[in-house]
Amino acid sequence: MPAVSAPDRADAAVFRPRRGRVVSTVIGAAILVGSIVLAIALPERFEIMDRLTCAGIGVAVAVFMSRYATIHAAPRADGLWVRNLGPGELVPWEEMTALRFSQGMPWPRIDLADGMDVAVMAIQRSDGPRSLEEAQRLADLIGR
Repeated sequence: MPAVSAPDRADAAVFRPRRGRVVSTVIGAAILVGSIVLAIALPERFEIMDRLTCAGIGVAVAVFMSRYATIHAAPRADGLWVRNLGPGELVPWEEMTALRFSQGMPWPRIDLADGMDVAVMAIQRSDGPRSLEEAQRLADLIGR
């Protein structure tokens, strides 16, 4: 296999989950709307703080779900930018040794040269056969 330059990796498509993104968006929107409707419809015996708390819980769930909906992994010339639920991190191509995505794993893990690993939640088993294709595409990028 011919060597592939770093710019070729940067041209690769971004990894994004499909099913997880749709589900989290729908659930987040439904809970937000439901909590606001509930806050408005609460009986008069509930004070303003009760109503704000109810709406606030809906906003918090919607923010978390929007974070889940924006999970991705973007190939760059200098490494793979992985954004899971927490802050994103750049994993240099040189540090990656292998990709594990065995049966039963919800998402693949990249083994690093220092013995640690990084989860790539952008490829999710719930996407069915597409997840295996995407994992193979990532493994090919790592192997270059």
